[in-house]
Amino acid sequence: MIALLFVILLAIFVSWRWLMKLMVKQMGQIIFTDSYQENIIEMIPGFRHMGVQNVLENTLRAETGNVLQRPLGGSSKKWPHLDPITFIPAQTTPFPIDGEEEVDVAVTIGPKAKKPMKIQIPLMISGMAYGIALSEQVRISLTEAAKNVGTAINSGEGGILPEELSTAGKYILQFSKTEWSKEEHILKRADMIEIKLGQGAVYGMGKKISPKELTGRAREVMGIKENEDAVIGERFFEDQTIEDLKELVDELRDLTGGVPIGVKIGAGGKIEEDIDQLIEMGVDYIAIDGGQAAMHGGPPILFDDFGIPTLHGIIRAVNHLEKRNMKGEISLIVSGGLLVPGHFLKILALGADAVYLGSAMLFSVAHSQILNAVPFEPPTQTVWNNGKFKDQFKIEDGVQAAEKFLTSSTEEIKMALRAMGKRSLKELSKKDLVSYDELTAQIVGIPFSFETWGHGDICEDKKMENN
Repeated sequence: MIALLFVILLAIFVSWRWLMKLMVKQMGQIIFTDSYQENIIEMIPGFRHMGVQNVLENTLRAETGNVLQRPLGGSSKKWPHLDPITFIPAQTTPFPIDGEEEVDVAVTIGPKAKKPMKIQIPLMISGMAYGIALSEQVRISLTEAAKNVGTAINSGEGGILPEELSTAGKYILQFSKTEWSKEEHILKRADMIEIKLGQGAVYGMGKKISPKELTGRAREVMGIKENEDAVIGERFFEDQTIEDLKELVDELRDLTGGVPIGVKIGAGGKIEEDIDQLIEMGVDYIAIDGGQAAMHGGPPILFDDFGIPTLHGIIRAVNHLEKRNMKGEISLIVSGGLLVPGHFLKILALGADAVYLGSAMLFSVAHSQILNAVPFEPPTQTVWNNGKFKDQFKIEDGVQAAEKFLTSSTEEIKMALRAMGKRSLKELSKKDLVSYDELTAQIVGIPFSFETWGHGDICEDKKMENN
């Protein structure tokens, strides 16, 4: 038997080039001679016309007849973003800061609150819910990593693990349109409370999560019965008004003894009106999700066809807070498509007080463990609560990976501040930015690099020559 197998393998080894050539010749004959309507290459203009992702998602719509839930999906669109913006280095006056000097990047959220939340770095872990999205192991890993680097983690709208509360340092409770995670002892444990009115991936819409999708201990933690759907609503109150929400803010502030109470929204086309309503509600901070924000799963139409880019959202939000004399009174947290330290620091330079990190943290916490899933399953199967490989996730490895990512990102931010001649994050502003894209420069209100470096003089010289 072994001898026969050896002969077969030897024959394949000797003849593989001939077999490959035969296959290519046969395939080439079909491709080069079939009519276009019968030819497999018809897929090329078809995919180019519709887009590969659109074709595949339409096939799923045709298969299921249900609303799609795009996994880990931000929008497939190319939104205007931060890449055309660059920092202005200090080389003559001022000079760079010595690499050994410490740079202050600590942040205070809700400075006017009775109990402001102080964190050591401006990077916080966004709300990624236990049970609805993340596994128990991943939530605990992220919580411990946040504590180790001196920052905060957001609970998301899922269940609250007792182990998570006992492990956490600074803890942000997301107060969502749900029946769970509203116990008084949990509210009083929070260092900050975030009323979720919307987010960039789904805005104000809710969802029903079936028993099949929500499994294991999460159901017990959330108080969901065996065959019961977990329901996230669209509103907190049946006939909801801004006055209702204002009373909710006041109640939470009294119950918690004065921790910052804020609201999370998705950045939309009437962001100024939204901010005015939040000011009326008396919030201590506003969290804004730009159009590039992602989540565990959401309808493609909400990902792709609602909202505005993160870049536009922060510019309009900052401008409006300044117009209302609320900049510095109400803290601003921004998220959505922020993936690398350069993105984080640019958002801070544009006026955010802190940034929420979601997808970047998710891939970082699992970076050494995704090989449990790939190449035959997507890497997220190691982190989701119903993922096939969640039980193989090692908490300590996750803690170290997430902590190192946050530490590395913070050190890059400090290096960039030194390169601009700054000893504190508080010294950073929009004046430290320039853009090589003229439209971006106009939108942001910063110099266009070509004009800054003499383009105006060149144009004037050309006009004189023409005259």
